[in-house]
Amino acid sequence: MSMARLATFAVGGKTRYGAITDKGVVDLSTRHPEWPTLREVIEAGALVRLAEEADGLAADFRIEDIAYEIPVPSPEKIICVGVNYPDRNEEYKDGQAAPSNPSLFIRFPRSFVGHDAPLVRPPESSQLDYEGEIVIVIGKGGRRIAEADALGHIAALSLCNEGTIRDWVRHAKFNVTQGKNFDRTGSIGPWLVPFTDEAQITDIALTTRVNGEIRQQDRTGRMIFSFRKIINYVSTFTTLAPGDVIVTGTPTGAGARFDPPVWLRPGDVIEVEAEGIGLLRNGVVDEEASQ
Repeated sequence: MSMARLATFAVGGKTRYGAITDKGVVDLSTRHPEWPTLREVIEAGALVRLAEEADGLAADFRIEDIAYEIPVPSPEKIICVGVNYPDRNEEYKDGQAAPSNPSLFIRFPRSFVGHDAPLVRPPESSQLDYEGEIVIVIGKGGRRIAEADALGHIAALSLCNEGTIRDWVRHAKFNVTQGKNFDRTGSIGPWLVPFTDEAQITDIALTTRVNGEIRQQDRTGRMIFSFRKIINYVSTFTTLAPGDVIVTGTPTGAGARFDPPVWLRPGDVIEVEAEGIGLLRNGVVDEEASQ
């Protein structure tokens, strides 16, 4: 896609937003003080306009001089979809057909880091796992959004490594919240790709690699719950707001499903890649070493 990609990043200790182009990084935040962050840009419906504007501007920074942060700072909601690929449902070996409604859980913004920042393995558990996923960012808010109208509520696409502390998701009878929310165990990024056409999401190839080895590979055309259905279902019980992040589910192949399980360790490199969106890369460090 030729349109510039929009990112939140830090330079010299200051957080900014701008466009990642072939020429480098165009700082759009200083040119648009009316929108303090990409969240306000999304609310104003101006993502595409800014991406087009950046095409005609010279770069302000080199890509190697910036530190990526999660693209939408402080989103009101980060809602994650659980089992959403056919083979993933079969992994549970419970004999149950695909569910009729999506499984959902919530994550907090501080549980994520940006592109090229390390995931942090906490001292409480060695069972840090990866889950590569497509992210949709809500542009136009709403409640009880019809499936037929749902795609008109998407502002952008991104990627997620929905890192999980596996033993902590099994601590209690029916919740996964604690295993999904350790600080800096997942990542979102590198950027937002403005959403303009249904063809962008019809059948995206999604791949996760660990140290160059393919671990997960599937296509969004096989998802149990489509992007339309997810937006319709979620907006039934909560009002979606501009900048809300929905993480749409991971294919089979996470480390927990190996025999024996293969957990992430310091020094590992995880790459989540999707055609038309980009590549999200993160290393792994232990929490003690990162303080």
